[in-house]
Amino acid sequence: MIRLATAADLPLLGELERTAGEPFRDLGMAAVADDEPFSVAELLPYQAEGRCWVVDSSGAVAAYLVVDVVDGNGHVEQVSVLPSFARRGLGRELIETAASWATGRGLPALTMTTFRDVPWNAPYYARLGFRELPVASWGPSLRAIREHDAALGLDRWPRLAMIR
Repeated sequence: MIRLATAADLPLLGELERTAGEPFRDLGMAAVADDEPFSVAELLPYQAEGRCWVVDSSGAVAAYLVVDVVDGNGHVEQVSVLPSFARRGLGRELIETAASWATGRGLPALTMTTFRDVPWNAPYYARLGFRELPVASWGPSLRAIREHDAALGLDRWPRLAMIR
């Protein structure tokens, strides 16, 4: 069941994100797996503003998603699914929740940044209706997000922005 995150959920999300990131090690992307997850303080505004959802599976948090508004579009800031819950449609359901949230606010699209060649990243999101957003179409805030990604060293692996 997808529901808005509560303040009590927030301390669980960092460990969930770490665990969800472990499969990146198998692709030689240990730096991504080791990337520091959102802190409770960073998650609190998302939760307080109704922009953080969790998948509650019999009382356990199995996945989560947070969204922003970036250049007038909804923007998936983070989506993480525990590997033990993968391939059950939870990521798809969370993306659909974000899309409904964006539509409900009159936002015309949903954007994200992601890894081009990671099977559960860009190829997966393409199956959910996202397409690559050309650099020339990036707004200033999306450009700043990509510059931040690069500053973190994430561009060691091909990244792109996507839109739906």
